[in-house]
Amino acid sequence: MKSIKRRRLTWLVALSVIAVSIIALSFLYMKERFVMNEVSPTVAFVQNHMTNPNGTLASYLQDAASEQADIVAGREALSESLGLWMQYAVAKNDQALFEQSYDLLTTYFLMPQKYIAWKLDKEGKSHVTTNALGDDFRIVDALLKAADQWQQGRDAKLTTAAEISRTLSQSVQNEGYFVDFHDFAGGYSPDTLSLVYVDLPALEQMEKHEMLQPGTYAKYENLLQNMPDDGVFYPKTFNVVSQQFTYDDKVNMIDQLIVANHLVQTSRKPDKLISFLKKEFKTRHQLPGQYVRNNRAPAVTYESPSVYGLAILLAVRTGDPKWAKLLYNHMITMRGQDGAYPGGYVFDGNTHMFDNLFPLLGETELQKFLKK
Repeated sequence: MKSIKRRRLTWLVALSVIAVSIIALSFLYMKERFVMNEVSPTVAFVQNHMTNPNGTLASYLQDAASEQADIVAGREALSESLGLWMQYAVAKNDQALFEQSYDLLTTYFLMPQKYIAWKLDKEGKSHVTTNALGDDFRIVDALLKAADQWQQGRDAKLTTAAEISRTLSQSVQNEGYFVDFHDFAGGYSPDTLSLVYVDLPALEQMEKHEMLQPGTYAKYENLLQNMPDDGVFYPKTFNVVSQQFTYDDKVNMIDQLIVANHLVQTSRKPDKLISFLKKEFKTRHQLPGQYVRNNRAPAVTYESPSVYGLAILLAVRTGDPKWAKLLYNHMITMRGQDGAYPGGYVFDGNTHMFDNLFPLLGETELQKFLKK
């Protein structure tokens, strides 16, 4: 009798263990499935809270008056945001969203001289006469990928991309190099090229579609491959006249990670920066937004969601899903902390658009990577 009871007890324990295991596996499956399939709640946050009545994307959640033309404020809209949103639409294969963004580009951002105004007021009017090279490359890259991805409106998108590319080649250059911007009213171009703007994926697309002179991509690939580093960090700018590289004393990690993401496309991999980031995250359990370059110490205490979004992109592009998932799990703890704005990376009642769009891009590319 005792033997029978003992066997029953053993079976009950075994069944309990099996049941718990099934529940645990189901939970893990659902969690993985969420990462792989669900639309990010950040999309709804952007559409519900960061979109102006005319459809342009606001730079900040809270409105504020613009005091200087070259500094963004409040609900002003940036070409940077538009480009990131277009890249998200392409990555998510959301043609309807891309068409809305394309309409914003041609209606509000694209000036008669065929340059993209880098900033608009919340009504959609431009009070600047300059472009921003990196934003332009991002938008052209999205246009060309969309033209290849969807047949509807293909010719119009190719034409728009060609017009913008022609303007960049004719006006936004100095000493045979692209530079940060051109003032289309004053006719001035600087002698600096910020390395964050050397967008190799975009340049590759532009040359592939015959919108750049042959050899242009190789020129900028060579520039990134041969730029110096200080053992971890990359320079901030390249002077196209003196051919000199310049470092910042305080290093912005968003800039560093954008350069690293572009560098992945070359034979020179950003291994030293990645090793540094992994060590920092393991030690500090976070990645501060800025570092003092000479001693590698954090220059700030805050974290930027953009840093994690870009680090996820870098992890995906270097084939490191374990690192990408660690970053993702930490990043989403920063999301939805303000109950009034679910899905948004909102702190003290405010947020910047790029602190939502870079995380969204990182999340989306991770989803695609995990589906492979």
